[in-house]
Amino acid sequence: MKKLWGGRFQKTPEKWVDEFGASISFDKELVLEDIQGSLAHVSMLGQCGIIEPIEAQQIKEGLQTLKEKAENDDLVFSVDYEDIHLNLEKLLIDEIGPVGGKLHTARSRNDQVAADMHLYLRNHVNEISQLISAFQQTLINKAKDNVETILPGYTHLQRAQPISFAHHLLAYFWMLERDKQRFEESLKRVNISPLGCGALAGTTFPIDRHLTAELLEFDGIYENSLDGVSDRDFIVEFLSNSSLLMMHLSRFCEELILWCSQEFQFVELDDTYATGSSMMPQKKNPDMAELIRGKTGRVYGNLFSLLTTLKGLPLAYNKDMQEDKEGMFDTVRTVEGSLQIFIGMIETLKVKEDNMKKATTEDFSNATELADYLAKKGMPFREAHEVVGKLVFTCIQKDIYLKDLSLAEYQAASSLFTSDLFEAIDPYTAVAKRISDGGTGFTKVKEAIEKAEKTLIKNIQVLPS
Repeated sequence: MKKLWGGRFQKTPEKWVDEFGASISFDKELVLEDIQGSLAHVSMLGQCGIIEPIEAQQIKEGLQTLKEKAENDDLVFSVDYEDIHLNLEKLLIDEIGPVGGKLHTARSRNDQVAADMHLYLRNHVNEISQLISAFQQTLINKAKDNVETILPGYTHLQRAQPISFAHHLLAYFWMLERDKQRFEESLKRVNISPLGCGALAGTTFPIDRHLTAELLEFDGIYENSLDGVSDRDFIVEFLSNSSLLMMHLSRFCEELILWCSQEFQFVELDDTYATGSSMMPQKKNPDMAELIRGKTGRVYGNLFSLLTTLKGLPLAYNKDMQEDKEGMFDTVRTVEGSLQIFIGMIETLKVKEDNMKKATTEDFSNATELADYLAKKGMPFREAHEVVGKLVFTCIQKDIYLKDLSLAEYQAASSLFTSDLFEAIDPYTAVAKRISDGGTGFTKVKEAIEKAEKTLIKNIQVLPS
């Protein structure tokens, strides 16, 4: 079969070589972006007098027909035409005749594919930002219902201090806020046009690059044609931002997996987000949380794969850069799917308040409150720390907790102890009194929820479509 680029070749590759080099199996995902870019390009060609207006109109009508077929999944692609660009050009020529061959005037597949990926990522960064906002709203809703739900906070996976469950949830709200900021800030580098850079050196045709950028709603153009066709920083940045987001989601998954275990029993996942065992009838496995935790690795892998591909490439385009797409597509699917799953998991999450509260009364997470109690009565904190540490050791030997010690035992340790200590070490009191800014005190958590809601509303913005 004759290649669209085959004029100087006397031989054609064997079929297996074609298959190895072709990208149509995956870059067909860019079909709508490719048509969108071509519509802008041909409009510019017509307006600049590079092709006749009637020819530009014929080509636009043909592209619109291909777009409708693509939206209805009626296009058939062939590996013989390598990639989405040559496949669409062949289909366009079949649709409207030889005039379709004029579409590629003043354009290379190098700047064409780069434009496609800029358009693709712009769309999906917008979608991911919206999904993050939806997830943040879900967290706010769940936090509102759990301001006074108390659970142990942990450091080193050891019980540390009692906290509000809402406070814990809001920690993820702010992680996600930073993630969203990173994605949205990256649009400055995503939303620029490489169209018109040609293969690497621009073109001799009197094109108007600013016109195509305007038609595609780009904010500007690449100022250097070599940079325009060889830049993949915007994809690396997207993969990096995605890796950070997935890391945050994975940490949350790890906690959900722990919390719904028999050992914790703090929460229960809805059946929709769990599976059973083929052998053990009692099992309810947190598979969706485990999958998100596992898929984090593939997103990291996509980042390192592209960094490794790019690290030794000279300017400008090299065939190696064909490897930039599959990881990008995979990351988009993984991130969007993970966020959608997470929204449902948290919306339907059953919080076992009694189990959480009980856990805070059967541990030593109130020991800091006891040390603070002594410090507030004038004892140096370091000395208070030692006094309470010895009381904890006494409790461990007796297999009891601080609340179980008698007032006499407390006063034997320090004359500063009076009967009000028992209120001070109550988990509810301990949480309520933590009123420093950003703390877990109930009044502060309510303020934090209000601030989170205002932040979410403030940051709602219309992103480029």
